[in-house]
Amino acid sequence: MLLASIGHPGVSVHALVLLVMRLSLGLTMAAHGRNHIWGGGKIPGTGRWFESLGMKPGVLHAWLASITELVAGGMLVVGLLTPVAAAAVLATILVALITNHWKNGFFIFRPGEGYEYVLMIAAMSLVLGTLGAGKWSIDKALKYPIAQDSAAAFWITLVLGVGSALGLLAVFWRKPAPKES
Repeated sequence: MLLASIGHPGVSVHALVLLVMRLSLGLTMAAHGRNHIWGGGKIPGTGRWFESLGMKPGVLHAWLASITELVAGGMLVVGLLTPVAAAAVLATILVALITNHWKNGFFIFRPGEGYEYVLMIAAMSLVLGTLGAGKWSIDKALKYPIAQDSAAAFWITLVLGVGSALGLLAVFWRKPAPKES
């Protein structure tokens, strides 16, 4: 019904694609955070893995990443403070890119998982943070003061996301020594 009404007055393709983008990115990140907490090795296992990547203390970073993914993902789903939520996703995914995926090359199917997937999430975060949540969002209902599709939204998303990632890495990440073969 909704798709059939696209093109009619009052139905915006722009609003629809922003909703699709918000839902896909937000639900993916929330599911990822949920899996860190309640799936597989849970927080202790995630913490051990983070420690092996050089993020110490691992349990602290497991909680920080997981809660950030859950909260930012939920904020994107409902379209709340979209540049800030997108920046949180961008920061989390940049840390993953640098600590784990970059060294494995581009393709995700390579051993250790390459960076193609996280690169797409990073790009999608910056785009969504810049374009805003769209017509069908809490931001729109509350008349969020950062204009959608604005330079301010772009810079907030980019600077907050990249700055948070680099700050976290500078303070807590120590690249592990290469494993002897």
